Amino acid sequence: MSIFKRGRVYWYHFVFNGEHVQESTKQGNPRLARQMEAAHRTALAKGEVGIREKKPAPTLAEFCKRVEAFATAQYQHSPKTLLWYKFGLKTICAADISSRRLDEITPEHIAGLVASLQAKEWEVASINSAIRAIRRVLKLAMEWGVIAAMPKVRALAGENHRDRVLMQAEEAKYLAAASEPLASIATVLLDTALRPEECYRLEWPHLRLHGDRPALRVMRGKTAAARRIIPLLPRTRAVLEMLWENAEKPLEGFIFPAPTKHGHVWHDSLRAQHRNAIKLSKVRPFVIYAFRHTRLTRLGESGCDAWTLARIAGHSSIKMSERYVHTSGDAAHAAFSRMSQAESLQYPLQELGEGW
Repeated sequence: MSIFKRGRVYWYHFVFNGEHVQESTKQGNPRLARQMEAAHRTALAKGEVGIREKKPAPTLAEFCKRVEAFATAQYQHSPKTLLWYKFGLKTICAADISSRRLDEITPEHIAGLVASLQAKEWEVASINSAIRAIRRVLKLAMEWGVIAAMPKVRALAGENHRDRVLMQAEEAKYLAAASEPLASIATVLLDTALRPEECYRLEWPHLRLHGDRPALRVMRGKTAAARRIIPLLPRTRAVLEMLWENAEKPLEGFIFPAPTKHGHVWHDSLRAQHRNAIKLSKVRPFVIYAFRHTRLTRLGESGCDAWTLARIAGHSSIKMSERYVHTSGDAAHAAFSRMSQAESLQYPLQELGEGW
C-alpha cells in the first residue's frame, strides 16, 4: 500500500490493470487513509467500481478567481498580504500562461512568463513577486486536490533586498529630525526589532512599564511565532512611559492612535513624516523596515545566537534568523573556552587520578 501526505490530508496511489489510480482520502489520519486505499483496491478487484475518471483541471485564470476569494476572506485584516495576492493574481491573469490548465503548466511555461515580464523591463524584485504568486497558486491547487503535483518554480537571482543598516550617527540625526509620533515609533522599532505593523497595533494593555522586567507583548503578526514578549530597554521604556503619562495614563486603546480606518497609525500616515525626517537629517534614504533590520543585525553582531534571535524577531524559521548571525573564530574559541572551564570545575583534575 502506498499513501502520502499532501498538505493536511493523505492521498493514496497504486496501479491496477496497468492504470494509475491516485485519489485524496480527505483524511488526516494515516490509518484511515490506508483503510480507504484497501477498500478501493478490493472494490476494483471485485469489479464493483471502475477506474474513476479525473475531473479536468481548471485553467490558471479560473483557479486564480478561487484563490482571490480565499485570500480576501483569509487576509481581510492583513491589507499588505491581500495587496500582494491581488498584485500577483492580476499579473498572472494578464499573461498568456493564464489560459493553460493547471495540470499542463511546466517550468517552460513559467519561464515564458518571466521572459515576457523581462521584455517589459520589470525589475527583478517585481518579477520575483509574480513568480512567488504563481508558486503559491500552484501550491494551493495541490493542497486542495486540484492537481497531483506542481512544477518547480525558482525565483530569479540578483534581487536587491532593502537590508539597510543604520549607523549610530545616522540613527541619532534621524531621531533628532523626526517629529511625533514618528520619533517615538522609530525608537520603539530600533530597540525592539518589531515589524512596523506590530508596532502600529500596540495597545496599552500590551505593555508592562513598571516592575523589575518591563516588557511589551506582541499579540498577533505574520505567523504564529509572532506572538512573543520582548523586554524593554531603558530608552524605550522612558519613551512609552512619557506617552502614557501624556495620554493621562489610559488603561486601554492604541498607543499610537490616528484618524485612519485602522484607528492607529499606518504606513500611509507616516510616509510624509519619514520623508521629511530623511530630508532634514540628510542621511542616506531608507525604508522604515530598516529599523527592524538594524536592531536584528546589531543583536547578531553582539553574539546573540540564532535561536534567541528568532524568538526576539518572531521568525517562523531559524533559517530566517541565521543570516543575521555570523559566528567568528573568536566567538567559537570563547565558546570552547567556557565549555572547558565548566567541565574542569565539574571534574577536577586531581580526582581523575595520576594516569590522566
